Amino acid sequence: MAGIYLHIPFCHAKCAYCDFYSIGQSKHSAEYVDAVIEEYRRRRCELGEEPVTTLYFGGGTPSILSEQEISTLASELSTPEVEEFTIEVNPDDVTPLKVNAWLKAGVNRVSMGVQSLVDKELNAVNRRHSASEALAAIDLLQKSGIKNISCDLIYGLPGQTLDSWKFSLENLLNKGIQHLSAYNLTIEKGTLLALRLKKGLIEEASDELVEQMYAALCTATRDAGFNHYEISNFAIPGYESRHNSSYWDGTPYLGLGPGAHSLDINGVRRFVEPDVKRYIANAPSLLHVDAEDDIDRINDRIFTALRTSAGIASNEIPKESIAVVKSFLNKGLLVRAGEKIRIPEEHFLISDSIIREIFV
Repeated sequence: MAGIYLHIPFCHAKCAYCDFYSIGQSKHSAEYVDAVIEEYRRRRCELGEEPVTTLYFGGGTPSILSEQEISTLASELSTPEVEEFTIEVNPDDVTPLKVNAWLKAGVNRVSMGVQSLVDKELNAVNRRHSASEALAAIDLLQKSGIKNISCDLIYGLPGQTLDSWKFSLENLLNKGIQHLSAYNLTIEKGTLLALRLKKGLIEEASDELVEQMYAALCTATRDAGFNHYEISNFAIPGYESRHNSSYWDGTPYLGLGPGAHSLDINGVRRFVEPDVKRYIANAPSLLHVDAEDDIDRINDRIFTALRTSAGIASNEIPKESIAVVKSFLNKGLLVRAGEKIRIPEEHFLISDSIIREIFV
């Protein structure tokens, strides 16, 4: 099996924390759709004979596209074998007309960027929607028949408190969603938040506060019946993101559009340079092969596997890393689960530092 990821780089406006490739308008969307279809036809061979079982429209803001553009892309990229078809949306794009078009295109999973249910916090990071609009969008999706809804939240936002985080978390979980992605805010270089931080207009959340928010997250999701199956992802059993899981278990996937990455059936990774205008003019010139060697591939496997609750098989640990792994097991930073080794939930927040020490 295999997956397809399509990057839609258009946004109504740039969020203050975002460092994904996107542009703040969509006047090139019709040309972009044509270029994506051409790229797909040229590169489908990278997946060999593997059936495409997951399709993911991410961004950017895929919900910015017109109903016809979504339909055109879906008719080209989707096949009867697709079992999970996800589209990322913003609450302000969720209208009866668009939801109906997504359903007709075959979408059966919606991932919505909520980020917070406190308007002051939304305004602080330049989100266009309000808390009430986000809740109304969930209601509309549910009434329209979408039975697999994922929402994003961010903790550590400017001005966010432990109480306001718990408020957003609990009120969102009470809406009956099936999946939650919750991210600790990272202020990336080049973002508007980075500029505000440099000017002293905002403060970063303290490590203590972030730890308290993470603990509250784990407790609330566990109480709501969610499994914590990846560092930032929680799901009602059976509703784990099949597409995103392919990134962590080595399933091949084809990434289309500027900024997208791929893993073909032979383990070769490719990426498309992030430039919409050049992509439309000459997409093949933007495609490159990642120059990975065997050590890079081993480290890729360690990184992706240890992000998940499943962990990595003991026999996949390279000999160069065995001593470090044994030390971490003794310290409780790693635990055994049958034939697997994994990072326990209480240490997911420091997973990057643990994983770096295990790298070859």
